[in-house]
Amino acid sequence: MSVVGAQPFIKPMQPTPSVSPGVQRRHTLPASEVRPLNTQDAISVFEIEREAFISVSGECPLHLDEVRHFLTLCPELSMGWIEEGRLVAFIIGSLWDQDRLTADALTLHKPRGSTVHIHILAVHRTFRQQGKGNILLWRYLQYLRCLPNVRRAVLMCEDDLIPFYRKSGFKVLGRCAITVANMTFTEMWYPISGHAYMRRNSCLSF
Repeated sequence: MSVVGAQPFIKPMQPTPSVSPGVQRRHTLPASEVRPLNTQDAISVFEIEREAFISVSGECPLHLDEVRHFLTLCPELSMGWIEEGRLVAFIIGSLWDQDRLTADALTLHKPRGSTVHIHILAVHRTFRQQGKGNILLWRYLQYLRCLPNVRRAVLMCEDDLIPFYRKSGFKVLGRCAITVANMTFTEMWYPISGHAYMRRNSCLSF
């Protein structure tokens, strides 16, 4: 899937201040930016994920090799929030081609699918309770509107996270067919709507 038309959307979250010629920059990293992830980010992704999920459920949604797997196959369906060179929050997704999630959706990327399966959204512990998860999810969903073949996003979550995703516009599909150990999940979906003209212009005018 090409993301050439979507690239203008992923840009620094704060404009870089202008500096007079006589003033030397202390560093060249933008204060805050959002960008697609790549395999070089895999270890940072997994460290955040492991801390966020192992302490709560004892399970990671994605193991390190699976993180690398999806960042190799479909990096354009990932999004990372970087502050001064440090990953503070991220989303990893892949394409799916069925109405509901099955166990295969945990490991497969279906390039011809029109559904984005959001595998994981996680925020570094130092940056939680600051609204970063909500903001990153909103930006991700808007970014998906720039991808011409995507029609909806789906995810599976534990029941206590349903209110969080509902605030972002997700709707409950029902109980998920996937179980992990003794955990069950609710499947939720979000429509990626809009005519092609509207989708194209929303990407360029952000």
